[in-house]
Amino acid sequence: MTLLKTLVVCLVLANVCYFLWERGIAKPPDSVVVPAPTPGTLKLASESPEAFRETGGKAAGPLAAGNAGASAAPAAEDAARSGGNSGLLTNVKRCISVGPFRDVSEAAHAASTLRGGGYDPRQRVADGEVWAGVWVYLPLPAARTVAEQTLAKLKAGGIDDALEMPGPGEGAVISLGLYSEPKRAQARVAQAQGLGFNPGIADRKRNGNVYWIDIDLKPTDSLLNPSDLQGESGRIVRLEVKGCPTAGGQS
Repeated sequence: MTLLKTLVVCLVLANVCYFLWERGIAKPPDSVVVPAPTPGTLKLASESPEAFRETGGKAAGPLAAGNAGASAAPAAEDAARSGGNSGLLTNVKRCISVGPFRDVSEAAHAASTLRGGGYDPRQRVADGEVWAGVWVYLPLPAARTVAEQTLAKLKAGGIDDALEMPGPGEGAVISLGLYSEPKRAQARVAQAQGLGFNPGIADRKRNGNVYWIDIDLKPTDSLLNPSDLQGESGRIVRLEVKGCPTAGGQS
């Protein structure tokens, strides 16, 4: 009888355990599953509303520092380049040539003027074309008798140095003189006009040895004005200023 009661109790307990297991009450707790971390992504400050509001609409932290460094690098490079070029420009010397002068005396006078202004002029000789003066002349028709009559009238009026010679074009002319001083050329033109003639004027040049003056200018020096080298005699000196010739070159 006792054995039977024990068996019944065991069956009841077994049923109770099975009921509890079926309902999940006695099921052991599942292991906690930790989600795998997602790969980090870079977000702009504008994509994070909270950070955007906290920074007042400006990027902060490493990203801002990176942008600042990126923008500062070109600026520093430009400054270095500008400073480097500026340093080079301050060391550049400019060599200019003034001329051409017709003779040594004109070149010496100009060199003396430049030396008084603090320059160190260097004189050199070159082959070239130089202005010789203002030529005053009378055009002539082809008729020979007209030329003889014109010469006679000029000599009678006091222009006794007039002579017939080839003109600037194909025809002949009567030369009234070659003048290096403007006042003398103007006086001869007025004298011929007083005799009823209408003379022409033209620049005359010659080939041969000419003289140039080379000068090294400092970076702060301005270009020279050729008129400052004009002599006091009133002679016309048609000068130009250009770069010095290269080694082995000619002006």
